[in-house]
Amino acid sequence: MSNIPEDLRYTDSHEWVKDLGNGEYKMGLSFYAQDQMGEIVMVEFPGLEEFSAGDTLGSLEAVKTAEDFYAPFNGKVVRVNAALEDEPALINEDPYEKGWLVVIATDDSSGFSKLKSPTEFSEFIGE
Repeated sequence: MSNIPEDLRYTDSHEWVKDLGNGEYKMGLSFYAQDQMGEIVMVEFPGLEEFSAGDTLGSLEAVKTAEDFYAPFNGKVVRVNAALEDEPALINEDPYEKGWLVVIATDDSSGFSKLKSPTEFSEFIGE
């Protein structure tokens, strides 16, 4: 598996999700997805608001394409990675650490356990 950290879960739309504890989850774009998009030049964040699973949380713009990123489960955005407003390329440089997108909170952790394991995600993207 190339660059698919074992401590994360993954969505069908190529976001990664990390359990931070206390009902909070950090989320970002997988290495595979940022690699497919190319150089990311702009990030549009959501407001700090409630959302449902599958809702659009924000958008990413690359030189050749634009993609939305989606809520992995019901919850509320509690933090955004403001560093990406000035340096969106951090997503390309370090998608799992400095390039995270948002932190979300939920009262229902069952959505997290339904996300793809690293092995399932690897199979999903054909690696």
